[in-house]
Amino acid sequence: MTSKSKARGSGQKASSKMRNAISSFPSLGIFVFLIALISLAILSGTNLRPPLPLYVAGDVAAQDVLATQNLLFEDTSSTLAKRREVAALQPPIYDLDRSPISKIQDKFRVIFDLINSPMASTSEEDSIRWQIEELLNVEVSRKTYHHWKEESFQTIFYTQALPYIVDKLNKGIVADRTLLLQNRNGYLVRDLAQNNETLHSVAFRVDDISTTKKGLLKELRKKGKAPLRTRNAVLTLVSPVLTPTITPNRVETQLREQLAVDAVDPVYYSIKKGESIVRKGERVTLPIQIKLQALLAHKNQRFFPYQMLGVFITTLLLGGGLAFERRGRRFCSLRDEDLLLTTLLIILFAGGAKAFTLLQGNLDGAQHAVDILPILYPVPGALGLVGLIFGIRRCSVIALITSFLCTVMMGGTIELFLFYFIGGMLNVWLVQHAESRKDIAASGLPLMVGLLVTWVGLALYQQLDMKTVAVGSAFAAANGLISLLVVFAFSPIIELIFNYTTRFKLMELMNLEQPLLQELMMNAPGTYHHSLILSNLVEAGAKSIGANSLLCKVAALYHDIGKLVKPQYFIENQGRAKNPHDKLTPAMSTLILVSHVKKGVGLARKYRLGHEIEDIIQQHHGTSVIRYFYTKAAEQDESLCKDDFRYPGPKPKSREAAIVMLADAVEASSRVLADPTPSRLRGHIESITKGIFSEGQLDDSELTFSDLTKVGESFHRVLTGIFHRRIEYPEEQRAGCIKNNEEKKGYHERSEKLKKGSAPEAA
Repeated sequence: MTSKSKARGSGQKASSKMRNAISSFPSLGIFVFLIALISLAILSGTNLRPPLPLYVAGDVAAQDVLATQNLLFEDTSSTLAKRREVAALQPPIYDLDRSPISKIQDKFRVIFDLINSPMASTSEEDSIRWQIEELLNVEVSRKTYHHWKEESFQTIFYTQALPYIVDKLNKGIVADRTLLLQNRNGYLVRDLAQNNETLHSVAFRVDDISTTKKGLLKELRKKGKAPLRTRNAVLTLVSPVLTPTITPNRVETQLREQLAVDAVDPVYYSIKKGESIVRKGERVTLPIQIKLQALLAHKNQRFFPYQMLGVFITTLLLGGGLAFERRGRRFCSLRDEDLLLTTLLIILFAGGAKAFTLLQGNLDGAQHAVDILPILYPVPGALGLVGLIFGIRRCSVIALITSFLCTVMMGGTIELFLFYFIGGMLNVWLVQHAESRKDIAASGLPLMVGLLVTWVGLALYQQLDMKTVAVGSAFAAANGLISLLVVFAFSPIIELIFNYTTRFKLMELMNLEQPLLQELMMNAPGTYHHSLILSNLVEAGAKSIGANSLLCKVAALYHDIGKLVKPQYFIENQGRAKNPHDKLTPAMSTLILVSHVKKGVGLARKYRLGHEIEDIIQQHHGTSVIRYFYTKAAEQDESLCKDDFRYPGPKPKSREAAIVMLADAVEASSRVLADPTPSRLRGHIESITKGIFSEGQLDDSELTFSDLTKVGESFHRVLTGIFHRRIEYPEEQRAGCIKNNEEKKGYHERSEKLKKGSAPEAA
């Protein structure tokens, strides 16, 4: 065969495998699972609670109103009042501007220049006085004007009055200081020249124009000893010119107030889930009305589309874990039954969680008890049902989905999710290590203790009060009891509807009084004996690598039930009768031998043995070749196709099916060993195992080299016990060599008969 033809053949083989995988894809289960996820996502984002009543201030509440969730909302009226208070506390801004001082000095200089000018003669007096009146914007009498012209007046003005005025203006004066008394929180003075600000209290004295004038008169009278006439003339000259140097800056004040108001954080009302908003018969106040309005504004919304989308995406990602093998290398062969059962459990318990929240909202009583009521919901019981059927990895994925959906439906937090998930995985572990219903009942106490410890740890993490911790502990213990009842109540229903083989059913099937085993014992005793020995082999092999030993043992008891159809065609049931295959062609004999697999699957379905046992019956020969009849046929026709003498398969898909295949081949072929010593048994087991492995029959079984070694050792230990040496009793010694020779002759005859019989069962 050329390389191109080999590549073409391998490509056709790969495409055939792909087509088979697509054809076996559980389209119905996937469709139902997706519809369930969409429905539950819509349910999680739908508010089913009845609308809360609205009471206004002054009404009397007709019922208790409790907060259904944690809520934080702004109190607009309190926020506005707080901002107004902050604005009122903001000190006004005043500017200290000394630029008017130079203008006042210039004006005095111009006035005295006019008064002292040579033109200020008698004829020009009225003109000069008129100019001065225009500058001062007041009328000036002749008497005052003449007094201003006196040298003594001007001396007093320049040496005493003007320095006093300039000093006061430099320090700052206001127009009316009574306005400052309105600023209870002080005021802020900005020195424009020095570019700094100073906060003054109300008690700080600042002169205004009136006090400055009075101070000037006092200064002239006490220090300058100026007469009244001079003091009045100075006041007449100064009063029109005197200007405040501290003036309010309203624009800057408003800007500072706005900045302060903007910096104020809004006032929020914090409502905790379960908090009593108003009690029946209580009069509603304005704060209560505000809380009710805020709660209604949120809870009156019936649908939350973003939450729905988020829940669907999350559950879809988690559900993707169901599609992978335990080693995560490829997609696994999911069955419709698996997905339908998973979907049913998720719908029942997630939908029940939504109904549980409605019941929770209608309960009256201690608030701390109502808040932690979800602890009582038996999610671990649902996962215990899953643990009866699936492996630990698939149980982990289902636990994540179920715990997440139940937590969302409950409106719970990450702590509730952890309680459900940890409790559920604990129940899965307990269920999978139980051998009988009695063991399941005994696991109730460890489950209660585990849930109790989990709750206490999470409660301490949340820093809950001791009263809440005590009530939650009672709920957690009760959850363990309810979950145990859930497992007992629903497991028989699941076995009946979905035909799953739980551990309880396996224990029932292992009873040798089962009708199918009784029929096998009566009609095919050799096959029955072979199955009993095989059950011991596979049990030891499964335990050595941690596989499901109970499933292996029960499957071994039923793996050859297809031989009940034509038991006489299998050598272990022929006794001393003639072999019917001597009259048949190799091809016909092959069809008869191969048919026992198909017939066995049919009987397993008829007697409802379960999918797992059906799979092992179908896979326990894999696609191996019936070598005896193939060799016999090849001697007659060398152009035969080897694939015509193969079992239809498929190859073992699980460790349990692979162990049954190995044990079946080892046990059947070990019967023809002439001297089954321990060393020969070991070599024989290794030879059979290597042959099956080299044919590729174990490629899909997940068995490792280490597993094969452990399984071989366990087989050797059991077979050594079966073929143990016996002591020779005295009566046997007296029988002499004649009896020994007869036994040896009979043994060799049986060996030759086995070699000429059904090759797959004896080689």
